[in-house]
Amino acid sequence: MKHDFYDVKLKKKVSAEVIDCVTFDNGKRTSYALKGKTADGRSLTSIVSKAVWEKAKK
Repeated sequence: MKHDFYDVKLKKKVSAEVIDCVTFDNGKRTSYALKGKTADGRSLTSIVSKAVWEKAKK
């Protein structure tokens, strides 16, 4: 599945393949994120809603 990530180095949105669905839990709140990679191998992370996260996880 493709997702739009914000590339900090290029300062623009890029579309990349989702390679992982992760959660961050600090005890009070759970954040959902998608991970991707740019063509040159840099990591991309996008915080998303639980609904988008579950859709990407399928």
